[in-house]
Amino acid sequence: MKRISFIIGIVCLQANLSFSQDFYDRATVQTIEIFFTSPTWDAQMDALAASTEDYLLADSVRINGVVFDSVGVKYKGNSSYNANNNKNPIHISLDWVHGSYDYQGYTDVKLQNGYQDPSMIREVLSYAILEQYMDCPKANFSNVYINGTLRGLYSSAESINDKFNGDHFYSSNGSFFKCNPVGGAGPGATVSPDLKYINSDSSSYANGYELKSTYGWNDLVEMIDTLNNNFTAIESILDVDRALWMLAFNNVLVNLDSYSGAFRQNYYLYKDLNERFLPIGWDYNMSFGGFPGGTGSGPYTATTLDPMSNNASSIHPLIVKLLGNAQYNRMYMAHIRTIVQEMFASSLYVTTANTLRSTIDASVLADPYKFFTYTQFINGLTTSVTTGGPGGSIPGIKALMDARATFFSSNANYILAAPAISAYASSVVSPSYGQTITLTATCSNETTVYLGYRMDTPSKFTRVQMFDDGAHNDGAAGDHVYGASVTLNCVMLEYYIYAENSNAGLFSPQRAEHEYHTLMVTLPAPTAGQIVVNELMADNTVSAYDANGESNDWIEIYNTTTTGLNLSGLYLSDDIFNLAKWQFPAGTGITANEYLIVWADNDTLQSGLHANFKLGINGESVIISDGVTVLDGINFPIQTTDVAYARCPDAGTFTYGNPTFAASNNCFLSISEDLLPLNVSVYPVPTSGNVFISSKEEGKLTVQIIDLQGRKLYETVTQEKITEVPSMNWNSGYYTIRILSENNKVTTIPFIKE
Repeated sequence: MKRISFIIGIVCLQANLSFSQDFYDRATVQTIEIFFTSPTWDAQMDALAASTEDYLLADSVRINGVVFDSVGVKYKGNSSYNANNNKNPIHISLDWVHGSYDYQGYTDVKLQNGYQDPSMIREVLSYAILEQYMDCPKANFSNVYINGTLRGLYSSAESINDKFNGDHFYSSNGSFFKCNPVGGAGPGATVSPDLKYINSDSSSYANGYELKSTYGWNDLVEMIDTLNNNFTAIESILDVDRALWMLAFNNVLVNLDSYSGAFRQNYYLYKDLNERFLPIGWDYNMSFGGFPGGTGSGPYTATTLDPMSNNASSIHPLIVKLLGNAQYNRMYMAHIRTIVQEMFASSLYVTTANTLRSTIDASVLADPYKFFTYTQFINGLTTSVTTGGPGGSIPGIKALMDARATFFSSNANYILAAPAISAYASSVVSPSYGQTITLTATCSNETTVYLGYRMDTPSKFTRVQMFDDGAHNDGAAGDHVYGASVTLNCVMLEYYIYAENSNAGLFSPQRAEHEYHTLMVTLPAPTAGQIVVNELMADNTVSAYDANGESNDWIEIYNTTTTGLNLSGLYLSDDIFNLAKWQFPAGTGITANEYLIVWADNDTLQSGLHANFKLGINGESVIISDGVTVLDGINFPIQTTDVAYARCPDAGTFTYGNPTFAASNNCFLSISEDLLPLNVSVYPVPTSGNVFISSKEEGKLTVQIIDLQGRKLYETVTQEKITEVPSMNWNSGYYTIRILSENNKVTTIPFIKE
């Protein structure tokens, strides 16, 4: 994967697990008001829930005083929804009619009604714990009013969608599945997203998984096939560490309305830039033993649910395969120990639980349609509540988790003696770019030690063995100091240590791979000419997409040197009279002879490099400076849609041409400003096989296929009326077809390869 940019993120973890993020600030209760013209809105939403599951048009929705007209609203949920309820789960789609609508960047609001939860905090508390160990939605609470009448207090969890994927995984165009069976799970259901291999026909999986992207079924089948039939290759197609964290979390919190339970559901799968599926947990309103459906493998007791639950199940291949691998089993148990020790043996979670309870106390008291009494809410941490439904009772959260901590303290797999990692270090405290350093780890009770490292955050970790043989800058052989060398062609090295013996394993830091150690690389600040504005696009519709799938203006910075450069403290601006308009984030660097993309979209809330200005299609300036001295700049003239203004060659003279996003500029395809579309079409779109170009043009056409990173994958010259492009064996994803005529007319057409 091409390294485009490097940004250092510093995560501050507070003892009370607090997190403030505006709409999902856990310290406040949001106010959501929904207004329907029709007095029969409830019956209409029930009818839609029973048929098409479509939205009902609300006249307006008001969130904390901000009004949105014409918004989609529907009931959601499976067991938590009932047409007889006065308080049903709700999904609000702000952009259902108006595609530009969002509240603080969020277009979907998902509200849970507190079903099966006397404490009212199960979902929000679960996410507050899970976010310490893997990427997951933010969550808090909202008071919901409909036509001026309070319907009650709801928990509100961030939607897992393109925005979520872009914010966390640096892309949003990968194969994406919601792993819930079509029509819902429950007793008698014949399908589930259990990851069992059926056959190679993707249609065989359609009822168990919901496709959320435009393509991806073949990717899903390949991953399921690998899990079941080619397990030695699993790390190439599944983020195993995230899967282990998800399974460990489900087990510790007795969260059985999940893959770990009878219905094997309530998670998402997203295929990231590394071509691996990432599991994402979802729907924790019945965690802490609130789900009556069981494990799917016979009777169990919530307080003593064994960490090896379902490891021999015929319907849980993910658990069977991962826990059946000795090393993954040790890693899984290391994650179990971390969650139990940090959150429950220490009772740290109780502080957060009580803070949440205090925040919502008045709202629970005022809730006219709550499923449990206010007294049951007050006692929700300590006292179980008997119900008339399946399962019989819902345990008090603290009572359950105190018993879980006691159970683990004597569980045979849990108490196995793990190694200790007493120290870790770099042979060079402040290494330079390109320098080879040795990382060491001092351990005890270990037999094998590994180093996991990566050169930039979007990449996956590479895990290599460390050695205590005296030949790897590790000191004397057999002194329990292990070494491994890494060449630092990066701005910051991210790494962790994993040590194990035949019984157990230990990570450093213990929350790895979600957290990791860092080693800063010393980089010089650039001088004039060492970095340049190399290419820009002032009206982009198809040339490139940011992590959230948006085709915005972009600026390409190029490092002309053979060493990495530190951009911290520098500025990018479109105004010569305000050089300090947008500052590169601290820790931003650019590696040798590489490219860095800044999105000029005035959307600084998105992850990555997003400047606080846009580019004008009628021409303006782009300037790099230290706030006083200009390092490089360009005054660009009137621009044309999807035509780049780029230096040819790199760092050379500006001219118009086809865009080469984050790649070497193509100086052989310079085109004129006066562009007219070619009379060509592309079909089929999307395609799982080859793609065809139909042309009514005279003369030769140059056809190029460009991927999202701006790399030219294919080129041909043709005079045929129908040209076949051999795309059958290409990876699934977005591609761009650029077609150039002999008289410099150009057409750019996107297409999707399934």
